[in-house]
Amino acid sequence: MTSPIVVCGAGIAGMATALALAQRKQAVTLLAPHATIPAAAADAIDARVYAISPASRAFLQRLHVWDALPDARYMRVEGMDVYGDKFGRVALDAWQAAQADMAWIVESREIERVLAQALRLAGVTWIDDRCAGLGDRGVTTEKGAAIAADLIVGADGAQSPVRRFARMTHRSRSYGDTGVIVHLDAGVAHQGRACQWFLGDSVLGLLPLPDTVRGPQVSMVWSMATPRAQALLALSPEAQRDAVSAQLAAVTRNRLGTLMPNGPLHGFPLFVEQGEMIAPGVALVGDAAHRVHPLAGQGLNLGLGDVEALAEIVAARSPMQSAGDLQVLRRYRRARAEPVAAMRLATDGLYQLFATSLPPVAWLRNAGMRAVNAMPAIKRRLIDSASGK
Repeated sequence: MTSPIVVCGAGIAGMATALALAQRKQAVTLLAPHATIPAAAADAIDARVYAISPASRAFLQRLHVWDALPDARYMRVEGMDVYGDKFGRVALDAWQAAQADMAWIVESREIERVLAQALRLAGVTWIDDRCAGLGDRGVTTEKGAAIAADLIVGADGAQSPVRRFARMTHRSRSYGDTGVIVHLDAGVAHQGRACQWFLGDSVLGLLPLPDTVRGPQVSMVWSMATPRAQALLALSPEAQRDAVSAQLAAVTRNRLGTLMPNGPLHGFPLFVEQGEMIAPGVALVGDAAHRVHPLAGQGLNLGLGDVEALAEIVAARSPMQSAGDLQVLRRYRRARAEPVAAMRLATDGLYQLFATSLPPVAWLRNAGMRAVNAMPAIKRRLIDSASGK
């Protein structure tokens, strides 16, 4: 079998890559297990949610994906309150940057479901198999098939087999922390605002979700030292609920009333990762290429930026160049170098700043937050940066 472009991986980044290329009249094949995504229950919210930036929303609109998402399945974020570990606080509102919304909280499952529908409508070939190796002429699969390709796109996650088969350099550094996630019943309406607490020993984020029959909902992402997270995850479901609720009350001071987990806790290790994004005939997107700390909620947005840049550059190549031409791929690498580095530096820098326990540093960072809160121009710039502008 021959396909000029083969995309390996059917997560959001992989499906978006295949769709973006197909809409630009590129012959593309998606290689990944084909899973059916059932319709969501009315009052069940997927455990995985993402904060979609205005730039990512605009890209999904251009893919004709965003407008297919049911309005009831996502929540507008109109503002954000960020708290330091002492007296620091920054309040950010979309209107401060002349925007209607700062972000949208969307279930992973809903984005995946709509992308899969769009791929079927676009007639993209989807091979229900996995990449088992790379050769000079393309991809070999676990079921023994061989697919000749000019370009292989690794959109196959943080443990990317494509990256490994291509022997691409990749650097990974563990934070020694675990992200603990769960959805919470809230005692007070969130009013479309996200909240974040930098606590010195951890970072707590609460994202607004659509209401259910139980009332207001928020999604918790709490990045904490791995031993502490493991102790929480080892508790019984009842003990987990009690422990998390008590710890949240102490941190948030009932900012959203009583907060109670409405499902099991999930944990994932936190890393900062970066390496080569291209090799001869190979390009990486999303988590296969890089990972950043989730404190800014920008991981998926960074990946969608990769997807859009790669699709545009490949489609705009000279007729004399193949999709995997190294000159073409170098343009992609250059286009993504600055946005990826800037986000990595920003997230890692914030983490390191608030992980420092020295009293003078603690005072300065909180004083800095208070100063930023009084400077509309800087707040506008922060909102623009988070929006992908």
